[in-house]
Amino acid sequence: MKSSLVPFDHVPEVWPQIEGYMARAAEYTYGRFDAEDIKNAVMQYDHDLWVSFNENKEIKGVVITTFKHYPKKKCLDLVFTSGDDLEQWKDGMLRVLQHWAFDNHCDGIESSGRLGWSKIFQKDGYKPLWQTYELPIADSGLGA
Repeated sequence: MKSSLVPFDHVPEVWPQIEGYMARAAEYTYGRFDAEDIKNAVMQYDHDLWVSFNENKEIKGVVITTFKHYPKKKCLDLVFTSGDDLEQWKDGMLRVLQHWAFDNHCDGIESSGRLGWSKIFQKDGYKPLWQTYELPIADSGLGA
């Protein structure tokens, strides 16, 4: 498998091949994003589209990244990740993203996501730092 940044001008032609993956990723945002919102983040903001593909040029994995600037650090944020056969493309994609982060003077790579990612990335040296919880106001009993 090979992994590559998709040049901005080629995102519209690649998007139909990955839209299903992005729709799956959006499901785990619990109503915060849909696939079109993710596309808009790439097309209108400072997000980058990365793909992993096999020898037949079939895309098997997708990662959307952006840089996060903190007062004391810069990190490459893996905002969305989706695909099939993760074990076949994850390591190659991670190496490419590590080089990208290094070349762009990042202090690290970060990602937020469902708990299953902590098991997947544990062998790569990732350390879970925090977890996000949500209490929807509609379910809080206020106004009842």
